[in-house]
Formats: sequence, structure tokens, C-alpha cells
Amino acid sequence: MERLLVLVRHGQSEWNLKNLFTGWKDPNLTEQGVEEAKAAGKKLKDLGLEFDLAYTSDLTRAQNTLKLILEQLGQEDLPTTKDQALNERDYGDITGMNKDEAREKFGEEQVHIWRRSYDVPPPGGESLKMTAERTIPYFKENILPKVLGGERVIIAAHGNSLRSLIMDLEDLTPEQILARELGTGAPVIYRLDENGKVLSVQDLAE
Repeated sequence: MERLLVLVRHGQSEWNLKNLFTGWKDPNLTEQGVEEAKAAGKKLKDLGLEFDLAYTSDLTRAQNTLKLILEQLGQEDLPTTKDQALNERDYGDITGMNKDEAREKFGEEQVHIWRRSYDVPPPGGESLKMTAERTIPYFKENILPKVLGGERVIIAAHGNSLRSLIMDLEDLTPEQILARELGTGAPVIYRLDENGKVLSVQDLAE
């Protein structure tokens, strides 16, 4: 029995392009982001992959990425669950701030700590650890049992919500996951054994 799980970070958003901290704000995809999402769908189609269920966040950029992928696959009517448990990490008080301006205001080192430490949140926001504390339980309760039961699942979400899932799936340390880059619109394909252990991983960004 195939146990297929595909994770896709949304395509480039308008705020990615402007170099802003986005978090729970809801900008849409850029033209490039639309093309990235379509290309992701085409790659999955070329591999002959089809899905039984889809999950995405409560944010437009992830939902539209999923929609464009499913159009490429001819699976526009796929049962889809949207949940804010899969949202990007909340950047709190620095949401909407340009990353270069934030470095000028708070200092290069402080901004680097907020962006790349595991458990230090920006003021009023979430650390990666806090993000993982909502994404991993949701995944284990709602998604993993479906995958283990043989349903082929695709998740379209965000850099940090997906990082936390990858950390759990691949049993990575906080240092390892912080070094892991996820390309926009680049599917990561997992095949799991009956216990949820990863048998193979294929990153289509590589």
C-alpha cells in the first residue's frame, strides 16, 4: 500500500516580493507565484501522482497555490480542509515591516535571532517552536492517520509551518531544521511506512 504525503510551500507572494514579514497577513500570489504553483502541479502530474485529500492553511496564498496545483492535475474537486493550524508563524509586532528596515531599527543580530532561532519569538509573535506546537499535533491527529490508512495527501502551506512538520517527519534537530530551505512552489514528496517512518524523500526544488 502506498503511503504518499506531499508538502508544498506556497508560490511567491506580494509581500515576499516586497521583502516584508508576512506571518498571518493575507497577501495574494504574484504573477511569479502563480507560475511557480502551476509548475509544481505540472511536476507532480509528470510523476503520475494523484491525491485523495488536500489540506491547506487559512491564508489565501496557500489556498490559491493548492487550487492552481489541483487544476494542473485535473483534480479541482479534491476534498480540501482549510485550517489555521497550518498558518505561517505569526511575526507579531514586526508583521508588515520590511526586513532591511527591521535590521536598521533592531540590529542585524536581533533580527537574525528572531528569524533563525528555534525558540525566541519576535515581540507579540511566535517562534518556530511555538509554531510547531500547533502544527505537529494537528498533523498527527488529523492528517497522518489518513496517510497511514493509504489516502494520498497533499498539504499546501508555508515555510515555517512546513518546516515544523519536516522536523517531525525526518526527526531533525532544531539546528538542522533552521538550516533547511524550502523553495517556493517546490513539492517535497514523502513515502512512509506503516508506522509513519519516512522511507524516501524527494525534494523537487533540487
